[in-house]
Amino acid sequence: MKSYQFLTPFTLPNGVEIKNRVVLAPMTEQMAFQDGTVTQEEISYLQQRAGGVGLLITPVAYINREGKGFEGQLGADHDSKIAGLRKLAFAIKSRGAKAILQIFSAGRMTNSYITRGLQPVSASAIAAPRNGAETPRELSHTEVLQHIQDFAQATRRAIEAGFDGVELHGANTYLLQQFVSPHSNRRTDQWGGSLEKRLSFPLAVIDEVMKIKQQFADPSFIVGYRLSPEEIEQPGISLADTVYFVEKLQDTAIDYIHVSMGNVWRTSMRDSSNTVPIISQIKQVSTQKPVIAVGHIRTPEQAEAVIEKDADFVALGHQLIIDPNWVEKVMSGQQDTIRYQLHVADLDDLGVKAPFLEFIRDMPGFDIIGLGDESQRIIDNVTYL
Repeated sequence: MKSYQFLTPFTLPNGVEIKNRVVLAPMTEQMAFQDGTVTQEEISYLQQRAGGVGLLITPVAYINREGKGFEGQLGADHDSKIAGLRKLAFAIKSRGAKAILQIFSAGRMTNSYITRGLQPVSASAIAAPRNGAETPRELSHTEVLQHIQDFAQATRRAIEAGFDGVELHGANTYLLQQFVSPHSNRRTDQWGGSLEKRLSFPLAVIDEVMKIKQQFADPSFIVGYRLSPEEIEQPGISLADTVYFVEKLQDTAIDYIHVSMGNVWRTSMRDSSNTVPIISQIKQVSTQKPVIAVGHIRTPEQAEAVIEKDADFVALGHQLIIDPNWVEKVMSGQQDTIRYQLHVADLDDLGVKAPFLEFIRDMPGFDIIGLGDESQRIIDNVTYL
């Protein structure tokens, strides 16, 4: 059997050893109840994928009602959610993975239908450049401070629920990123203006989360940060901005940096002359914090290439939807049995329910074999949990 580096253990800055370097990437699966509580379907789906990976990062949970981003989303906004989250954490950990709860506020990337009448909020009252986007309400200084506390309290709930850590979702144009971005952040107070001031909010969130960790958890509790390295908007986050942010993150107490990209080897979208893969540039400056890479990684050979060159961990998303036992098959030398296509006949066995199927069916490069009229009828008659 071939020896792969991604199957070897890795020790995080807080001293916790992760059994291997494979991560289940956080993926929206829309399986929670309408109020954000956990369903048995969601527990079963994630537990099925927790046997091989070293880290399992859950679908993102919202920290307050204004921050809910989509239907079927997990909530970490109230203590009433702890009991369900505890069941989820136990199910994941029972299979041997470290259970990480990802938390966020969607900010302007939601709408008043999803939030049940609440106007979306953001760093500034600038609508996202998306069709049908609502103009958010600018958060007051007092509300910014409250959002920092909301991230902290969501972390406390994760600790009380038994999770091994949290990941602060500062990527994919959500609220943490909206404060960093010069497109969505036009403030002139301490939370906006220069890049240094635009970074004040995420850094304050990290500081407050660490205080909660010190108060309620032991040093083994993991805190990660996910970021998107560039924005296509003008003005928008540049790779230089992100490199500076990553350098600042070296001085915090976080345990890893998760770089969100659709293609792990992507180069700069904003500077065509910069042909070095973004993940390489981030790894070069992240000298103290391990880096998780993600983006269209399917085969063991692809995963190994990432680990050999430019990252400490490799996150699989789509591939672990298709084959939950990817890691186990590699460990046992059965790579030739790995499935790379999703067939409609396997959906029940894979725990892929109708709302999730609706979400993934139009993803680029994600072909579902046998998705005919009957499957379309199921999608068209979805009742959201």
